[in-house]
Amino acid sequence: MAADLSQIVKAYDIRGVVPDQWDEPLAELFGAAFARVTGADAIVIGHDMRPSSPGLSRAFARGAAALGVDVTEIGLCSTDQLYYASGAFDLPGAMFTASHNPARYNGIKMCRAGAAPVGQDTGLGEIRALVESWTGSGAPGSDAAPGTITRRDTLEDYAAHLRGLVDLTSVRPLKVVVDAGNGMGGHTVPTVFAGLPLDLVPMYFELDGTFPNHEANPLDAKNIVDLQKRVREEGADLGLAFDGDADRCFVVDEHGDPVPPSAITALVASRELAKHPGGTVIHNLITSWSVPEVVRENGGKPVRTRVGHSFIKEQMAKTGAIFGGEHSAHYYFRDFWNADTGMLAALHVLAALGGQDGPLSGLVAQYDRYAGSGEINSTVDDQTARLAAIRTAYEGSEGVTLDELDGLTVTAADWWFNVRPSNTEPLLRLNAEARDEPTMAKVRDEVLEIIRG
Repeated sequence: MAADLSQIVKAYDIRGVVPDQWDEPLAELFGAAFARVTGADAIVIGHDMRPSSPGLSRAFARGAAALGVDVTEIGLCSTDQLYYASGAFDLPGAMFTASHNPARYNGIKMCRAGAAPVGQDTGLGEIRALVESWTGSGAPGSDAAPGTITRRDTLEDYAAHLRGLVDLTSVRPLKVVVDAGNGMGGHTVPTVFAGLPLDLVPMYFELDGTFPNHEANPLDAKNIVDLQKRVREEGADLGLAFDGDADRCFVVDEHGDPVPPSAITALVASRELAKHPGGTVIHNLITSWSVPEVVRENGGKPVRTRVGHSFIKEQMAKTGAIFGGEHSAHYYFRDFWNADTGMLAALHVLAALGGQDGPLSGLVAQYDRYAGSGEINSTVDDQTARLAAIRTAYEGSEGVTLDELDGLTVTAADWWFNVRPSNTEPLLRLNAEARDEPTMAKVRDEVLEIIRG
């Protein structure tokens, strides 16, 4: 096929509609290019439950093996299970998933040995260039003997590794509702939670890449309605929702109320700092003010970074950080090769809740200190012009500072907001926070008026 790779090669991964934008022959070329760019003798591959995933994954394996690379297929897995395999085996890895995108999509998340990220500037650009040069003529041959393709199950080892990082043996019994959204959480949760003092109420654990119940994107409020209702009906202690490839975890309390990911970041940071006193914690610039506050209160050093896993992981490696968190419910751990794992964050929440007698709402109140808008997207004709208009409106105001680490951040004594352009759509994304709800609403509405003209 004539591939338009500009449509499917993103900043951090490959993602597009199957078979319209990419297919198995193209996946085979990506496998060969991945082998060539990493220079590896062996790689590990996993895939999610989408109907197209097994075929794409096997085609990628064939492409790599044709260049003499030995391939270990771990089959059905979550993205963080693939990161575990890359870290534990010290091999480059490829995960076939489109996360929370609709069923017709698929993609590849790639990493180097030790789960080190592959992004546009760390190999993905080279992979794209190779595939484009080969499209139409096929991948080059190799003088090396073809590599082997073998299967290996890593689910038990992955679960044991996570349970070894968080002690849940002495916590009080907890009733937890888990909505897997027909995604890979339905594969990993039963094994990870096995033997723990948890009364598990499963929802949508059947693996189904057509997502018959709701989108597997828990950050969209409509997709956690079923979980909220079930938590209240069951009188559960909490609810957990995983996205399609189960690398993100979203939490609701005993009332079914969402717990902001910033509060989870602060909670987990306090626990990691208890284990690693004085450690560095990474947070992106649109997490709540509460995150750096809690880190400092617990003797740690907060480091602010741009939004996006490649920036977080880069800073984690550079600073030796013990933990990192994002507003999008991605949580990164030094003990997990600096990779993101929602499952490990979930175990921390369960351990914190089960280690004391109060409800989750009371526990997280100390970490959820401010009024936040959440992310508000606006379609605009000219991102640059709208950002310039916002800058003009606030520049020079008394007690206000501006910075452009990622988009435009405007900060005052009692509030802040950030406006970032989308890389892929004509959108501006607004996040605002203040010390109280009326102030936040006022700031939010003022900025939206400028954005939307």
